[in-house]
Amino acid sequence: MNFELCTDSLEGAMKASQYGFKSIELCSSLSAGGLTPNFGLIKKCVEETDIEVHVMIRHKEGRFSADIQDLNLMKYDMQAAKQAGATGVVFGILNEKNEVSGSNEVLARFAKSMSLKTTFHRAFDFVPDFRVAVEEVVRMGFDRLLTSGLQPIAELGVSVIAEIQQHFGKDIQVIAGSGISPKNALKFSASGIDYLHFTARKPKEDPLKMEMGQVYETDVRKIQQILNLPFNHIN
Repeated sequence: MNFELCTDSLEGAMKASQYGFKSIELCSSLSAGGLTPNFGLIKKCVEETDIEVHVMIRHKEGRFSADIQDLNLMKYDMQAAKQAGATGVVFGILNEKNEVSGSNEVLARFAKSMSLKTTFHRAFDFVPDFRVAVEEVVRMGFDRLLTSGLQPIAELGVSVIAEIQQHFGKDIQVIAGSGISPKNALKFSASGIDYLHFTARKPKEDPLKMEMGQVYETDVRKIQQILNLPFNHIN
């Protein structure tokens, strides 16, 4: 089993490296589903770890639509991620019908021109037809697909993720994410899924007043509990 830690901190990246994760998805604003992290954080995570650093390219909360200005901004963020030494970029654009937008192909080619790996993120979980959507994502040349199987948590979508893995796993790396825990992680291994993505953080202190945010620290216990499970597929 391969593991990816979704993190918004250097501490999280270093813990992922320490515990043998294959990769991290590096974000800011995890409470909003993850936004693009700053250049300094990307660079330090690359310098201080020996694992793959995949950078979220999503500069605004809410819908996964994008106009020409959004696309240009995303290209700048991809260039910054490359300059900082990232392994890959994580993005996903949907059209007004929540179908996979053709704009993704433009961005995927741009990322590939810089030798960045590409991941289609959980915008995928909003599509009306996952079979059509995954064919489009594969056709566009994405390297990886992160999905919860169109459900709020991946445990409820495990059958869909397993179907995608079975039929498209040879063409794209399928990664299950959302709500992965010590209580359900083995269900994915039993279904032939070999890459799990999860967060592992807990509040470190009370939130700052005036809505200035919450300080978190890495939940090492959760990491240990998941990694110590008797997975069938060890990679």
